[in-house]
Amino acid sequence: MERRKYGENPTLETRADAEASVQKEVRYKQIIEVLAQASEPMTAKEIAVELCKLGKIPTSERNFTAPRLTELSKIGVVEPVGKKTCKFTKKTVAAYELI
Repeated sequence: MERRKYGENPTLETRADAEASVQKEVRYKQIIEVLAQASEPMTAKEIAVELCKLGKIPTSERNFTAPRLTELSKIGVVEPVGKKTCKFTKKTVAAYELI
């Protein structure tokens, strides 16, 4: 283990490393393809489950899709259209669709 030096913040560095390793454009395209085929708005977890089934991501963890949905929303590609109960988590969460 590499110990931090005084004043350094390892979490900022590891977060930046993780961010740099994500191929955002690829993930954007995958999310758009799933939403384009959806018959109703989908949650981040529902999209992640679908991408996992397709072999595009290694697990159905929603963190593969949620940050990208936020980014796609900011640039006007998708929008949160309301709330729904997620089929998998049973929690009331935002549901997205293409604009």
